[in-house]
Amino acid sequence: MMTPGQTKSILNKDEFIKSIDSLFLKLELAYHYQFYKVFGTDDKLKEGKKLWAISLKNISSDVILEAIENVISSQSYLPTLTDLLKACEDINNDDGFPSVEEAYVEARQSYQPRKEFDWSHPVIYFVGKKIGWNILNEKDSNQTFLIFKKVYTSMKLQAIKGKEFILKSDDTNKEKLKPMNKDLFKKLRNKHKV
Repeated sequence: MMTPGQTKSILNKDEFIKSIDSLFLKLELAYHYQFYKVFGTDDKLKEGKKLWAISLKNISSDVILEAIENVISSQSYLPTLTDLLKACEDINNDDGFPSVEEAYVEARQSYQPRKEFDWSHPVIYFVGKKIGWNILNEKDSNQTFLIFKKVYTSMKLQAIKGKEFILKSDDTNKEKLKPMNKDLFKKLRNKHKV
């Protein structure tokens, strides 16, 4: 059952399943004997795919496939799930974006006016805005970090696919700030004997 506003993407799910199947096929072809030693029965293969799919669910199919190519070309032995996760992390960190941890710390350390803050990447501002600055500032918990990670990963993928995240400076506040009238200020000080 889906909650209102939630969408279900069959294309992404099918694409992800294909990437997991492709991952295991590449492992089988590259590490034939080692592969059968670990995933030699149908039950072991099914459970292995399930475990790896759960662990890789927040990683895009393209990154998974690129990571397995990198691992296969650099390792003589059957990689572990941890090896593949590390390879995915290396690819994700090589995209010009700060890591999730760095972005989270930056968002929590930002201050008003946030549009004027010196962001390492504008996506971090939009993630903080979407989650809510009060939530980020008040609750430094694992749950807040996981929410940040999910939104950050999603927006980062959108940026990689071409969506632009542009911070426009708020010129209306600058127009409202006029130089202080020193004569008026002096008159008021004299009037109120301050």
